[in-house]
Amino acid sequence: MPTARALRSALVLCSLTAVLAAAPATAHAQIPVLCNENALVAAVNAANAAGGDTLALAPFCTYTLTSAHGSASDGPVGLPPITTPITMAGLGTTITRAASAPPFRVLEVQGDANVPGTNGQLSLAAITVRGGNAPAPDPGGGISNRGGAVTLVSSSVTGNSAVAGGGIYVDNGTVSLTASGVTGNSATTAGGGIYRNSGVVSLLVSNVSGNTPDNCAPAGSVPGCTG
Repeated sequence: MPTARALRSALVLCSLTAVLAAAPATAHAQIPVLCNENALVAAVNAANAAGGDTLALAPFCTYTLTSAHGSASDGPVGLPPITTPITMAGLGTTITRAASAPPFRVLEVQGDANVPGTNGQLSLAAITVRGGNAPAPDPGGGISNRGGAVTLVSSSVTGNSAVAGGGIYVDNGTVSLTASGVTGNSATTAGGGIYRNSGVVSLLVSNVSGNTPDNCAPAGSVPGCTG
């Protein structure tokens, strides 16, 4: 019989394939992104302008954001806000805010429910989002999903902080995690890992743990998330 590890590996492989298969129809090929901050910012801007695209991030690269390159009604964002369907595929790849940088969240996804005229859909495969720090009173230190869709496969959100939703904040949107982790994040009020203001969060073979003061908030708002 297949072992549990083999089954998990097969699930991750199938999920990664599904993420890449769901890349925007406008994309003809993955766009390679050199391992530096400016290249990633330019690639996101170009993908938004093109109506969506698939970005192949450099394997084992750490993209260190030294300043905010976007802004929103709920504060500064490290990368330009995602307003179209964008897939970022990596391999041991990290997107992080520099420790010496001013406070800002790492990623924001904007959908029409919150930001009229946008269609933000972000898929992350084998990528870590780290070090985001949304300044008070703004929520969502790692990823803020404002009416869009976020899919994480074999990815992690760790070491981020905010007033609420230290790791992930969702309002009027959807968040789906497969074989992924939300760990070691913090909030000053609630939802150290995930804060669901509204919308839907689903967890499949994923780990939300070790966040403070709690893993998910409000209590019971994220099926399968405890503590």
